Amino acid sequence: MIPKASEINERSSWKEMTQGGEIAGGGTARLVETGQWRSRRPVHLTDKCRQCLLCVPCCPDSSIPVQNGRRSDFDLMHCKGCGICAKVCPFGAIQMCGEVEE
Repeated sequence: MIPKASEINERSSWKEMTQGGEIAGGGTARLVETGQWRSRRPVHLTDKCRQCLLCVPCCPDSSIPVQNGRRSDFDLMHCKGCGICAKVCPFGAIQMCGEVEE
């Protein structure tokens, strides 16, 4: 039986893994902080945002949290900077800018 991705950890033996260490199954993005891969970051322009939430289902990394029916700022620990959200926003409320190194 192939374990779920959420069940694999540092104590998993090689016998429990798939060939090549592949993770069979989706829904693993929340388990891995991938925000450091990004070269561009989205900026939410709250003054232009109409809370239509069209950007939310388009985000492949679930990086746009919604609380009480309203979107909040980006979850940058999971955002990879693909820019899909900026493309689908009909109000120009999301801009992509260069990533700033600290």
